[in-house]
Amino acid sequence: MRFVDEAKIYIKSGDGGQGCVSFRREKFVPRGGPNGGDGGKGGDIITVASRSHRTLLDMKFNQHHVAKRGGQGEGSNKTGRNSSDVEIIVPVGTVIRDMETGELLADMIEDGQRVIIARGGIGGRGNARFKTSTNRAPRYAQEGLPGEERTVSLELKLIADVGTVGFPNVGKSTLISSVSAARPRIADYPFTTLKPNLGVVSIGDYRTFVIADIPGLIEGAHLGAGLGTTFLRHIERTSILLHIIDISKDPFTNAWDDFETINNELESFSSDVRAKPQIVVINKIDITATRERLKEQVDIFSERGIRIFPISAVTGEGIKELLQEIVRKLAHLPISCS
Repeated sequence: MRFVDEAKIYIKSGDGGQGCVSFRREKFVPRGGPNGGDGGKGGDIITVASRSHRTLLDMKFNQHHVAKRGGQGEGSNKTGRNSSDVEIIVPVGTVIRDMETGELLADMIEDGQRVIIARGGIGGRGNARFKTSTNRAPRYAQEGLPGEERTVSLELKLIADVGTVGFPNVGKSTLISSVSAARPRIADYPFTTLKPNLGVVSIGDYRTFVIADIPGLIEGAHLGAGLGTTFLRHIERTSILLHIIDISKDPFTNAWDDFETINNELESFSSDVRAKPQIVVINKIDITATRERLKEQVDIFSERGIRIFPISAVTGEGIKELLQEIVRKLAHLPISCS
């Protein structure tokens, strides 16, 4: 399935129905008066959040959503039929904004959440509503109010407890595949991961958390380098960042330099993202070069008060301790959905 996390759609709620001009004309009722009914209400446009939807792909193929107008009022004081609402199903985590004003219309963060993003017009009043002691036979009625019309942007931000960050090929996808049932694409070239992946991690005693495999970042990502800001938005809703570093590469790059580079990109994108708690991991300790360099790199971080978790996503070494640390941190943090 193609992953689509941005879309633009046109929405138009239904206009209100027209009020009716009508008079009673009944046998043996010589003074029949106005009896025109009110128009019905136009349909609303409603967004509904659903966990069964994973992308905004449907919105790419269905970009126009228009509700019907309310029914026209009738004689005998009959009110026109209210039009049915139009529901737009979106994934949980979708943010909806008015493209012209930038106004936030909805932030769909809960399964089943319903938000009216365009209200239908109210039906016009029939002439029976305008009868007074001095105007006993009004010959006019109201038009229904127009529905709301706008173009909106939809932006999907995945909701996960933990988000992985790091350079390409540090082992983020391998880690998520080893601790969950997720099966992201894995290969030994940059930008293997071209779409975010979610995995549910269970560590016993019914304790679970959701981890997001975010495509790799490079220096200048906040300006559009590499995959740019295409997926940085998905980190915004996570509670913890799992910062994964690879020191097995040749030529060798200092782990602290890699750590600082990625954090500078996070800071440039959003100070709130940079402020999220991080767990720092050095992966690929099954490789000889990593083991030879590990102690020196761990000491550098220790001097700055940062604990390093050495792991091998391939062999599973150190994974148990890492998962326990994640659970411990999550237990002391509120769920992030901002």
